[in-house]
Amino acid sequence: MKKILLAYSGGLDTSCILTWLKEKYNVPIVAYCANVGQEEDFEAVKVKALKTGAEKCIVDDLKAEFVKDFIWPSIQANAVYEAVYLLGTSLARPCIAQGMVEAALREGCDYIAHGATGKGNDQVRFELAIKSLAPQLGVIAPWREWEYQSRTDLFAYAEKHGIPLPITKEKPYSMDANLMHISYEGGILEDPWQEAPENIYLWTKNPEEAPDKPQYVEIQFEQGVPVAIDGVKLEPVALLEKANEMAAAHGVGRIDLVENRFIGIKSRGVYETPGVTILMQAHQAVESLTLDKEVAHLKQSMVSKIAELTYNGFWFAPETQLLHNFIKESQASVTGTAKIKMYKGTSMVVARKSEQSLYSEKMTSFENMSSFNPADSGGFININGLRLSAWSNKNASIKKSLHPTA
Repeated sequence: MKKILLAYSGGLDTSCILTWLKEKYNVPIVAYCANVGQEEDFEAVKVKALKTGAEKCIVDDLKAEFVKDFIWPSIQANAVYEAVYLLGTSLARPCIAQGMVEAALREGCDYIAHGATGKGNDQVRFELAIKSLAPQLGVIAPWREWEYQSRTDLFAYAEKHGIPLPITKEKPYSMDANLMHISYEGGILEDPWQEAPENIYLWTKNPEEAPDKPQYVEIQFEQGVPVAIDGVKLEPVALLEKANEMAAAHGVGRIDLVENRFIGIKSRGVYETPGVTILMQAHQAVESLTLDKEVAHLKQSMVSKIAELTYNGFWFAPETQLLHNFIKESQASVTGTAKIKMYKGTSMVVARKSEQSLYSEKMTSFENMSSFNPADSGGFININGLRLSAWSNKNASIKKSLHPTA
């Protein structure tokens, strides 16, 4: 072992890990911090890393890559895990891992260490990404190796070694923040019957205190990618920041769920994802106008698989890349604008338009039958009903058992 790159945040876990790695391996440590949009004093993080024993501290600004290469493709896919979770942490981890690998190779490190716990998803996400991008690098996961069993143990370790702490024993929430979301776990949240206290929410307005007047926002897409808000074209990071600001002011984007971790444990988490909530809704609305029916249904059948692969850490796996290639191809016609109404913690699509629209008011209208011959529907129904009639005639007894009142 020559040199270790440590995924570093300056929090309790990684601060203790940095000291532990120095004690155990006695090799140079490069602390690596990825800026993916979290509110952080990165200069203070650098100072703390060097003071705690790092040879060097790298802070990489990955916001643009995070939005363009990870969040936008996920919005194009409409990827939602277990029908609720918009994958904020799941998308940030491969972005950070990619940055770590590039930095490790650049700095001559032969090992990467991380502070993900032995029970969590992040250990899987980091390590599968490393194996996909640079399998020659070794991995050190202290939570799977050292004798400490809890964060209470780490508080004692930190106090013994004089490591300053950013959180207290009285409020030990585990929080992950980035440009897409903030997640909260731990403390009172470990009891799924306890409502999350209002004071943990750092981003979104309490819906009860949100404005009494609804706000409308128009979001424009080009080939499935959001490009403008209310007619103003913005670069990816600025556009997401604007969407976050608008949605958070109305309390939009809060969810509370018990999710199934890849490793097999159920976990309760509370999330704030304001901007992507409305961007995803708007994207689906533009798709509803512009995608062919069968393409839309085929794409929908892939959504849960893409979300599952992302959640489980297979972002760089060949099957995920194959699915994303299909998604990208499907977005060629997804250009248009959707209007979202935000009010008291809710957001909903109220209008949509597109030059690529396949919707025909003339075809749909009950007031105009000239472009559609209703008589054709009879033959359509008869053809589709042939197999049902054949099955019914041959399986009268089965039919009776299934529908005794028929």
